[in-house]
Amino acid sequence: ADPPYNTGARDWKYNNNFVDITDDFRHSKWLSFMKNRLTLAKSLLTDDGIICVTIDDYEMPRLWLLMEEIFGPNNYLGTAAIRINPGGRKSKRKLAAQHEYALFFSVSNDTKVSKIYVAPENKSHSYKKDENGDWYEARNLRKEGQDSLAKPGSKRFYPIYRNPETGEISTENKYAQTILPIDTKGQKRIWRRSKEDIDLLAEKGDVFYKKTKYGDQLYFKFKGGLKGETPKSFWEDVKYSASEHGTAILDKVLGESDLFPFPKSLYAVEDCIRVGTSKKDAVILDFFAGSGTTGHAVLNLNKEDDGNRKFILCTNNENNIAKEVTYKRVKNVINGYGDTKEIESNIRYFKTAFVNNTKNKDQLRLNLTKKCTEMLCLKEGIFNLYKNDEDWKIFNSGSKFLAVYYDFPQSSLDVLKEELELLQGEKVLYCFTVNPHGVEEENFADWKNVRLESIPQKILDVYKRIFKN
Repeated sequence: ADPPYNTGARDWKYNNNFVDITDDFRHSKWLSFMKNRLTLAKSLLTDDGIICVTIDDYEMPRLWLLMEEIFGPNNYLGTAAIRINPGGRKSKRKLAAQHEYALFFSVSNDTKVSKIYVAPENKSHSYKKDENGDWYEARNLRKEGQDSLAKPGSKRFYPIYRNPETGEISTENKYAQTILPIDTKGQKRIWRRSKEDIDLLAEKGDVFYKKTKYGDQLYFKFKGGLKGETPKSFWEDVKYSASEHGTAILDKVLGESDLFPFPKSLYAVEDCIRVGTSKKDAVILDFFAGSGTTGHAVLNLNKEDDGNRKFILCTNNENNIAKEVTYKRVKNVINGYGDTKEIESNIRYFKTAFVNNTKNKDQLRLNLTKKCTEMLCLKEGIFNLYKNDEDWKIFNSGSKFLAVYYDFPQSSLDVLKEELELLQGEKVLYCFTVNPHGVEEENFADWKNVRLESIPQKILDVYKRIFKN
């Protein structure tokens, strides 16, 4: 989430009024604004879910404390300082700020951040390719550092033998050259591996000899460390620059400039998602979607690793942002822009509005049923309108079918039953009911191969909270 930073500029509203730097209560208003949204976000997270919120110095201290209150101090996973402005924000009396922050919290003490893949050629240590095309790092076979000194009777202090003519290496005493794990100061150390492991490495050609000024040394090919690294707390790569990889990319995607101020670096958002989840089928929710960078990032990640991640972007439409920036950006990314290729994906655009309250709760439930069809499609992942009737609709996605029934005349229900019986595949029916605890099961006693659901009671419960009077 990328909330309003509350910098004092007239760039966000609270209770329909702009909050600027002259407002004595701007911090408390911002906290109230954020608390409601973060509390709801927590309820939407899966047990292994992670929330990431970006912020700068204006509200960083208060946001951290608020998130600790909501998610718990034990669920704080770390803060990344991201260098978004290499030149620094110019100031007459303050330090020139180059960075902002990304705070990571979980809802479970068992949740861990995901490791980030780093290409071998970009790793800080020197990885090389061998003749088989495998990446490796040369490491001394002699153990170093803590617990590396040989103790009396140590099983890993033993000689390794080498054939000076062929270079063959073995722990068996069959070659002339003897090499012991003795360091440059003459201290006895131990080998990193057991005899069995070293012989296996030698058979693969993964142990090699070097003559150095410190004497005979044996090295092995370390092929680990390539699945990913634990994310660091300081992100300084130039790819995180907001102007070069935020504004410039957005302008290229939209084909015009100055439509949205201060978009995030696409690559910063990609890495935030990588830290937050390792699942290729994760659902990523951004309830401060802004220019749609999160959607763009998810599409890029899916393209990169053939993933099936889904995203939900929520934003208001002030200054037509949702239609002309957020939606247009994601649509252009899917269709291909500039020299980029089309991405196999799709996007659905929904508008939200309130249903007028009524004293007749059954009528309110019926009205909500007719208005919440798209939410049910979203819940089931089924969107294509298959058949349409005044009292019901059927949607499909391949062999999966979703039926929504809006009223309760028996004749219409019979017709819907006949339609569903003709369909082969997985079928679910969401039905209007005057019973808040579920549907009237007796009406569906002889329905076969149809999963029956009542219109989610939670939708009505939310409206009851909204319309307290």
